[in-house]
Amino acid sequence: MGFVAYCLATNPDIQKILQEEVDETFPEKCRPTYEALTQMEYLDMVLNEAMRLYPIATRVERMSKSSVDINGVTIPKGTVVAVPVYTLHRDPALWPEPEAFKPERFSKENKHNLDPYAFLPFGAGPRNCIGMRFAVLMMKLAIVEILQRFSFVTCKETEIPLELGNEGFLAPKNPIKLMLQPRPTVAD
Repeated sequence: MGFVAYCLATNPDIQKILQEEVDETFPEKCRPTYEALTQMEYLDMVLNEAMRLYPIATRVERMSKSSVDINGVTIPKGTVVAVPVYTLHRDPALWPEPEAFKPERFSKENKHNLDPYAFLPFGAGPRNCIGMRFAVLMMKLAIVEILQRFSFVTCKETEIPLELGNEGFLAPKNPIKLMLQPRPTVAD
């Protein structure tokens, strides 16, 4: 959530488009519904792009069940194979302008161009994250509830560019510092 807020604060034009979708989907700040949240295309694009740039798990590991030959390299049975998710998500061969926050990468028109194994914020296959759907739904709900009333904005303490820590899970080296700016109400 912190990375999503950071991406929106540092890309106010994208935040504005998302707020327009929020306002259109939930007029007069009405309560979000499950059905409506799952239909919000731009929100889905924004979350996916934030997870591409900042995947919580920087790598996934799997053990080979059997020996396999891939492009002339043999991976013996029982070998632990690490997939560097963070690096994969920023590979310029897979993602043009990989450091840029571009939600349109995940639009319906572009999704068919994406390699299904080039985007792994929750892993893939039978051992992907069991809580993926719940996590995405909760992020969507929180973002909508916040953006109905506020905008994320940078402040003098906002670190740009963001320096990342080197822990097991992806986290900023220093806390992300942003401000919430109240959105004008209809009466304002």
